[in-house]
Amino acid sequence: MLVLTRKAGESIVIGNDVVITVLEVRGGQIRIGIDAPRDIAVHRAEIYRQVMEANQAAVRSERDSPILKTTAESLTRLRSQPDSRRGDPDAS
Repeated sequence: MLVLTRKAGESIVIGNDVVITVLEVRGGQIRIGIDAPRDIAVHRAEIYRQVMEANQAAVRSERDSPILKTTAESLTRLRSQPDSRRGDPDAS
């Protein structure tokens, strides 16, 4: 991890197009501004972790869904049956 010391009004440049500027230092808090292209996602770390955990929980609940399991089993059975529309010679 790179550690830098900056004062209010000073900036850090990341790559060619991300600029982080210290806006204000007040007590134990620092206000920063981030100038980045719209296609670069910028999130507070604690919010990002919460969103990732919620997404993972949603995937787990979908994977364990009885409706999805039943649908997957039905599709598996259908795929294992011969299909006369495909010209299967074993179809009756």
